Amino acid sequence: MELRQLKYFIEVAEREHMSEAAEHLNVAQSAISRQITNLEKELGVQLFERKGRNVKLLPIGRVFLTHVKDAIKAIDYAKLQMDEYIDPERGTIKIGFPTSLASSILPELLAEFKHAYPNIKIQLQQGTYHELIDIIKERELNLAILGPVVYDDPLIKGQSLFYEKMYLLLPTQHRLSNRKSIYLNELKEEDFVLFPKGYIFEKLIVDACHSVGFEPNIVAEGLDLDAIKGMVAAGIGLSILPESAIGNLNSNYISQIPISFPDLKRSIGLIRSKHRKLAPSEHLFYQFAINYFETKFPEIDDHLA
Repeated sequence: MELRQLKYFIEVAEREHMSEAAEHLNVAQSAISRQITNLEKELGVQLFERKGRNVKLLPIGRVFLTHVKDAIKAIDYAKLQMDEYIDPERGTIKIGFPTSLASSILPELLAEFKHAYPNIKIQLQQGTYHELIDIIKERELNLAILGPVVYDDPLIKGQSLFYEKMYLLLPTQHRLSNRKSIYLNELKEEDFVLFPKGYIFEKLIVDACHSVGFEPNIVAEGLDLDAIKGMVAAGIGLSILPESAIGNLNSNYISQIPISFPDLKRSIGLIRSKHRKLAPSEHLFYQFAINYFETKFPEIDDHLA
């Protein structure tokens, strides 16, 4: 069984089309077909059902695909480890991140890291909160920065870096817009604009409202930060967002007010697999991020999950 065969198999299995797989791999279709046939003979099972140029992955083929993808990841990771063992400051780091950290926190951290380690390449992958957790578990990435940090998953190691406050957003014409601060329970009669159920920001806000004894009246939902802020500006309802997600409002239609009780914060940090060692360059970034935020937020000493 050759590595080339396995890579051909993955491409055909995911596309279920010989010609498309051949075009993507830039090899002759006959070469791919021959290698797949040799693989099936070696395994003693048929992996595909043939229908001309189209192929359909059989159930046993799907089982094999899962294991082959894991094996390829392990081989690629081993090669990365060998390359970076020789020179850890010339590796490549892949980092997952959510939209809410894209405009301020992540750029600042990466700029400082690139200044310290200019020869390390950085690749970024954007995802939602739950997508990033799944990606780490599935070993598609080894590191992701997100908030709040995951501490209670048996497969994930969470490392807090700092905490950021949550703020109330409301239309400037709202009766509370001139307040210096506000108690959350003062909003029990207000309308809210939140992310849909299942999003982490929705859970943070709903849980906070429950903690002071009321169910938020959700009148509208938005799928992204700009939609949420736009609906608040239009007077549809109030919302609560972390400081980094709010950014520079520069709006005549939205006011931002700190919440004095309860003290709403979310942790920002890194997540990684508990059962997978970081590559040398990844470890450099991991430690750099911890040291960077310890210097920036010296009052925060809760860094270990």
